[in-house]
Amino acid sequence: MKLSHHTDYALRLLIYLAVHTDRPATIQEVAEAYDVSAHHLAKVAQEMVHSNWVESSRGRGGGLRLAQKPAAISLGAVIRRTETSFALVECLGGESTCPIESACRLKGVLAEARDAFLAVIDRYTLADLVRQRRTLVPLLLHKDTADR
Repeated sequence: MKLSHHTDYALRLLIYLAVHTDRPATIQEVAEAYDVSAHHLAKVAQEMVHSNWVESSRGRGGGLRLAQKPAAISLGAVIRRTETSFALVECLGGESTCPIESACRLKGVLAEARDAFLAVIDRYTLADLVRQRRTLVPLLLHKDTADR
């Protein structure tokens, strides 16, 4: 199973905001820290705001902040919100054209594996990802700041 870039960026954004709680962060700052597209990250940020995990403010001193404590943000909830499908194969998607579906056991095995993956993810929150804050902060320095 592979998570989409959208989900990856959502998790990265949330980690960044959980590590940098002292001030709002800009899309550009986060994009530069991870070396990812600011345009794509802006779309992700908008979804995180609509999901009430992130708050956004405009103007001087504005930016993005976590809207909830990291311990209140379930990784399972974020992944379920950002992934469009958990159909690992066609027959898990509901519109199967596979001629052996009625006798094939693969569908059940993959459904069980998917459910196990989600059950493990559900046990973790954003707080679990940022427990080593002091190690993460220097790794996520804004490139301009790191060069000084």
